[in-house]
Amino acid sequence: MRERFIDTTTRLLAEDPRTALVLADISAAAFAPAAVRHPDRVLNVGIREQLLVGVAGGLALTGLRPIVHSYAPFLIERAYEQLKIDLDHQGVGAVLVSVGASYDRAASGRTHLSPADVSLVDALHGWTVHVPGHPDEVPALLRDAVAGEGSAYLRLSTLHNDRPRGGDGALRLVRDAGPGAPLLVAVGPVLDAALAAVADLGVTVAYTHRPRPFDTAGLRALAGTDVILVEPYLAGTSSRVVSAALADRPHRLLALGVGRKDLRRYGSADDHTRWHGLDAAGLRRSVGAFLSPAPAPVG
Repeated sequence: MRERFIDTTTRLLAEDPRTALVLADISAAAFAPAAVRHPDRVLNVGIREQLLVGVAGGLALTGLRPIVHSYAPFLIERAYEQLKIDLDHQGVGAVLVSVGASYDRAASGRTHLSPADVSLVDALHGWTVHVPGHPDEVPALLRDAVAGEGSAYLRLSTLHNDRPRGGDGALRLVRDAGPGAPLLVAVGPVLDAALAAVADLGVTVAYTHRPRPFDTAGLRALAGTDVILVEPYLAGTSSRVVSAALADRPHRLLALGVGRKDLRRYGSADDHTRWHGLDAAGLRRSVGAFLSPAPAPVG
């Protein structure tokens, strides 16, 4: 995904003089040729993430469309006040593109983990969030975001599904188990694991790369009584949206994702996927327990 982002951004800088790129050292070497060609629109502020977003806000005030890039914890968590003030409060937009996701760089320790990034962005107003599930989904999503006017967050990951699904972010039916079947909604790169987890179960599966704005109309059209939400970031991030969309219907919701407990472990991204129960086996255990009939009362 990162390579597709670099290639697409390099092309956008050449095609559209309104596009700018702001870096904080991360990926600076990959964008060095673009910086030579567009020195006034490719800016590296060094390891100063608050300044990174502040500069983007200033560029946006001049009419440019800034793409702002770093690791997720540096871009969202460290510079959150600047997102609130320099972008939202000033009424300007930017396209934030992160790498690292929840735990892609787990070997670097807790400083590089950011499972709460989408929840933080969700606390801001009117942002679009894209969580692509395959590298081939990245170019179109980035181009659409840059062509827009509001603020958008594009969350890239080293984890991905076996093939792209594309679409505009509306819930896309991947597996239809028939009317009234439990609905599983998979966001971004967790789709393949989710499909494997419910392969032997009568569960409808839908995919989206756009958790914000969430496709509530599509959810209402597909949902029965049981809804399972699988997100590759903090568990429950979209629970409030799903619950509000189905508030007039009896329903049960199982929200799966990265747990809140700090595991205090290094390991690999695959290790963390397993530890948080987001691999196929872990999802199968959680979904199976949720859908199992409750035991009959005794006595």
